[in-house]
Amino acid sequence: MTGTARPITHWDRRFLDLARHIAGWSKDPSTKVGAVIVDADRRVVSTGFNGLPTGVEDTIDRLHDRDLKYQMIVHAERNAIVNARQNVAGHGLYVWPMMPCAVCAAMIIQAGITEVVAPFSDNPRWVDSFRLTEEMFAEAGVSLLLIEDEVGEGEEA
Repeated sequence: MTGTARPITHWDRRFLDLARHIAGWSKDPSTKVGAVIVDADRRVVSTGFNGLPTGVEDTIDRLHDRDLKYQMIVHAERNAIVNARQNVAGHGLYVWPMMPCAVCAAMIIQAGITEVVAPFSDNPRWVDSFRLTEEMFAEAGVSLLLIEDEVGEGEEA
């Protein structure tokens, strides 16, 4: 696990709590993911959750067919980037409940986001993608802060 050396702040916890709240808006029956993009002044610039594209029906059949769902779903991180109505270069991204997959990492890098904060996860389904995300972030200079304890507890820096 890689990550930045900076301490976890109460703002990190607040924005992760917000990402967790936004994750609850997802209709995905198995994994609900939320994302929040924040500027340097701690202003929320955009949010996103995982779901089917706007105008595409969220049917039970689609959401319960994992292969079909994975072809159609837009991840929370991508939704947050697309929904931003401004340039997000130099901004931070908070993601709940796990770090971004490698495909989202590529989009995060291309958008110019410079820091990602997420809870640590060793979910076996995503572990290979997480390793690739860490590798790409390291090469591109994107700071990754993985939080291992429960959000809302601990440091109050």
